[in-house]
Amino acid sequence: MNENPLKELVNKKNKGKAVGIYSACSANEYVLQAVIEKAAKTKSVALIEATANQCDQNGGYTGMTPKDFKEYCLELAKNAGLDEKYLFLGGDHLGPLTWTNLNEKEAMENSKELIRQYVLAGFTKIHIDTSMKVNDDDPNSRLSDEIIARRGAVLAKTANDAYQELLKTNPDAIKPVYIVGSEVPIPGGQQTTSDNGCQVTKVEDFKNTVNTFKEAFKTAGIENIWDDVIAVVVQPGVEEKDAGCVEYDRSKAAQLMAAIKDYPTLIFEGHSTDYQTKERLRELVEDGVGILKVGPGLTFAMREGLFALAKMEEELFFDTDVKTSQLINVLEEEMLSNPDKWSNYYTGTKNEQYIKRKYSFSDRCRYYMPLEKTQMAKDLLIKNLNSLSEIPLNIVSQYMPIQYTKIREGLLDNNAEALLKDRITNTLDEYLYATHQEELAH
Repeated sequence: MNENPLKELVNKKNKGKAVGIYSACSANEYVLQAVIEKAAKTKSVALIEATANQCDQNGGYTGMTPKDFKEYCLELAKNAGLDEKYLFLGGDHLGPLTWTNLNEKEAMENSKELIRQYVLAGFTKIHIDTSMKVNDDDPNSRLSDEIIARRGAVLAKTANDAYQELLKTNPDAIKPVYIVGSEVPIPGGQQTTSDNGCQVTKVEDFKNTVNTFKEAFKTAGIENIWDDVIAVVVQPGVEEKDAGCVEYDRSKAAQLMAAIKDYPTLIFEGHSTDYQTKERLRELVEDGVGILKVGPGLTFAMREGLFALAKMEEELFFDTDVKTSQLINVLEEEMLSNPDKWSNYYTGTKNEQYIKRKYSFSDRCRYYMPLEKTQMAKDLLIKNLNSLSEIPLNIVSQYMPIQYTKIREGLLDNNAEALLKDRITNTLDEYLYATHQEELAH
């Protein structure tokens, strides 16, 4: 049997060891490079997840299929000197997420093909998410756990069938593990400014989810696949806001965290752990959340790095003939021209929306980074700064003081892309502090 190394997370929990892993949910090139290069440098592991709307059988919003995304990540790993056995790839929110306008039959057929392509491409961590309503569900009633679990079992069987197909061409293929659960924050963040208190999952709801899924697997004749379910998504009481986050309070989550001890084959997966402090992240791992999902927090750090570089460019080429990138202005223009990715999320006065477009922790501007005009501005920014023999240290100190110190200590190259990726690394360091995931590489 080609055992999945992520099962070691469960083994560590049962031995009383606080070992987890962070999952980088992003398709951004600099984020992925930073994650993989950090893993190589620290002799650790990297878990990268593509979300259903990023990569699917039709390309998603990145234009990449699951196979394309895997090949891209493998190329980055090769360039960074990371052995591919230490690179884990996952699929996030795999289910009817992007087909909720269709009736169940068609939505589930699309979802099955989505799951199939992820598994055939060699993704080994599959988050099955059937928590969203489709077109012919009753809009006035809650989607029952039984319906969610029944649909989830269908996708689990599809995934297992795809793995058996994969073995025919790749006998060494690692067997996927599965994540289930209906307590899933909306991909991309909340579409409301109201604070509902970010309710911690109730113990009875968690237990009912486990029991309902197990029963659905049994009914579907795939009871054996339950052995490959390693985690249940719960809400431990964390969520980002525009200008802050709901911090983890272990006292409020104590009953939920105690409940995982009754399930020796499972750990918790926590979504939206972005912007938690490193101490709160470590507490989450210690309490049983073995998988920490982070996405906007990484692209937010990348955006901060780009804005810092743009300010450097503005100063260094002021009153010269050099055409500057105007990156910050270009990004704003693109967001105003195409408001569909932020208008449902950012409310308030014009000035409040202006601030949120740039600086909101939900980081909706990440959807505008791949656009052609933004990419051209980013490329010009990098080109301008790299045209210098080095970026003056006094300017680096002003806008990226942590990176300034690393340059002075000989730990970081003085060029634009190195500075940008190292800004992302500031966030990665906090997750590595919390997870001790280097133990999974040994």
